[in-house]
Amino acid sequence: MTKQALLAMPAILSVFLAVAPLRADGPAEVSFNLSVNPKFASCLLADPLNPPAAKVTVSRGALNDVMIVELTNFKPGAAFDLFTIQRTNLNSDGTADANFPGSFGLAWYQSDIQVGSDGKAEAVVKSILLDGIFGFDADPVATYNGTVPLVPPTHTFHVGFWFDNPQDAAACGFDPTKPTPFNSEHQAGPNAMISVPNPVSGQGPLLTVTPSAATAQVKPNICSGGMCGGTIPR
Repeated sequence: MTKQALLAMPAILSVFLAVAPLRADGPAEVSFNLSVNPKFASCLLADPLNPPAAKVTVSRGALNDVMIVELTNFKPGAAFDLFTIQRTNLNSDGTADANFPGSFGLAWYQSDIQVGSDGKAEAVVKSILLDGIFGFDADPVATYNGTVPLVPPTHTFHVGFWFDNPQDAAACGFDPTKPTPFNSEHQAGPNAMISVPNPVSGQGPLLTVTPSAATAQVKPNICSGGMCGGTIPR
């Protein structure tokens, strides 16, 4: 081993030790099922006797995580767009949330999903996911005491996917002339399946740590004019 390599090892080790604990909190792996958006359930079916199912498994890594989304019993050839999002439109029991504000909040495009001839599909995402996924718009907005980001750091702890083609949901009452922005062309259909909140915390399933642990891992809120954004992982 060269002298340079020996000298570099302590620095490399110190970086690893500094980073690894940040990704080690919480369970090593989580699994959860997505729930069908009730209004569009029949537009997903290949067989009425075998309802569509989507299972999400997320494995925690030292620097990032791996999420595998597995679909079964879908219409062959169907296409969807996978996002992590700020909020869901369903209650914890999978029923429609009557208090849903009409917006899914901050959305983060993660992958396309293409169903095969056997009604199955799989999407694999490698990113910061468990307990730390967030996005923000760094463009500043002037306030009386300085500037804050246009969109403050906001977690996207929910997972869901949208019909890629608006016509695929037309038979269920969706108006194809009013597409949603949930694909690359910003001409997608409605939400097809999505995660539900934890009945206790009200948070999405990508948040796995307890409230006390989460509080210990975040910096103070960014607030302006009485409005506070999400919190930023350390």
